Amino acid sequence: MTHHKKIVYTGLFSLLFLWQACKVPLLLEKKENRDLTGAYNTKTDTLNVSSISWKDYFGDQYLIGLIDTALANNQELNIVKQEIEISRNEIRVRKGEYIPFVGMTGGLGYEKIGKYTWRGGVEKNLSNTNQPEILESKSDFIFGPSASWELDVWKKLRNAKDAAVQRYLGSIDGKNYLITTLISEISNSYYELLALDNLLQIVQRNIVIQSDALNVVKAQKDAAKVTLLAVNRFEAQLLRTQNLQYDIKQKITETENRIRFLTGKSTLSIQRSSADFYSVSVDSIQTGIPSQLLINRPDVHQAEKDMVAAKLDMKSARANFYPSFRITAQSGFQAFSPKFLFNPQALIYNLIGEIVAPVINRNAIKANYYNSGAKQIQTVYRYEQIVLNAYLDVLNEMVRLDNYTKSFQLKSNEVNIRNESITISNMLFNSARADYGEVLFTQGEALDAKMELIEIKLQQLHSKVNLYKALGGGWR
Repeated sequence: MTHHKKIVYTGLFSLLFLWQACKVPLLLEKKENRDLTGAYNTKTDTLNVSSISWKDYFGDQYLIGLIDTALANNQELNIVKQEIEISRNEIRVRKGEYIPFVGMTGGLGYEKIGKYTWRGGVEKNLSNTNQPEILESKSDFIFGPSASWELDVWKKLRNAKDAAVQRYLGSIDGKNYLITTLISEISNSYYELLALDNLLQIVQRNIVIQSDALNVVKAQKDAAKVTLLAVNRFEAQLLRTQNLQYDIKQKITETENRIRFLTGKSTLSIQRSSADFYSVSVDSIQTGIPSQLLINRPDVHQAEKDMVAAKLDMKSARANFYPSFRITAQSGFQAFSPKFLFNPQALIYNLIGEIVAPVINRNAIKANYYNSGAKQIQTVYRYEQIVLNAYLDVLNEMVRLDNYTKSFQLKSNEVNIRNESITISNMLFNSARADYGEVLFTQGEALDAKMELIEIKLQQLHSKVNLYKALGGGWR
């Protein structure tokens, strides 16, 4: 076989081996499902309250002030802002990997060569004389620029950078979703505080009413119209009502502190308009159509960008199976003495190009590639989960708002009737046409109905807040 044929066969064998080494395992990608129902329970209006500013949506100046304070001081939000900065710096790191790197090299060295080493000339000298040549020590000085550049032929590095960009944009969406969540948490806590204030007022008013009733019963006992049992029953009911206020006061303290935590101000004085609790409007909340969730919800945006980043990670991992190309270059001056270092004859330079391909033991590359595929499928499932959850959130809050609105109207009518019953029972009791048991029972039912009315109103306001969040409002 001629020398030329040997070279050809060796080249062909190397190419075949290289092709086999660069073969990429088959890995399927999952496509996300973006289908959503066209309407919410036959509602087809296209207007959506998420486009309304949260200041206009809530309107309460005290609540607006609390939200503004939270947006400036909330610790969790500030932590997320730093995570965004970290993601931005990650882009710079990835971008720096595929552009040429240039640096300056400077160094000095000292070397003493052993006289019985090959470099010391032992073999040569022993053939001529019994005494080997004694070589002097050597110094070396070098100074000059150096450069290296990995050619991103397969876009491995660019895909990694683009994936970092998507995650950075996703981190911004994550911050926006946190803003939406923070606004809803403060609003819900604020309305809960209004409800507790009104609940405490009702209990305190009932304490006054029951105290007056107890005094009347005591007077009737002195007049021998009722027994001690009636006095004890009225007094026990009064003590029960008085005890309710302490539990409410504890909840008020805890709710105020929760708001302080969310606003990042431990000594914040929480002003509120408790007298306007019943008059907070929940009317005319337009939900739009489900497809708008893909535009309005920040968590959907973030999940979508995570999917794009995962696909880019797959492409970047696939490129690890292909050969990588690198160019290194160096120039400068090198001499054994500093006085000759910048002499033109001390000039050195080199240019090296290399190609490296994975051949044997590619398990780590395969594992990384398979992991990227699993993560891509995972991000698709997570995206579909978030979209489905967003859609169901809106449905739940719509129905919840409607049900509690109807319930509030009915319970309001019941409270009015219970209040009338208290007046009637007192009149009948004073005229000896009803016993004290009926009075106690009527007062107890009226108090329970008033407390239930406050709870229903609170749930109605929670639905107003949660529906606004579910539709993607608050972050713009």
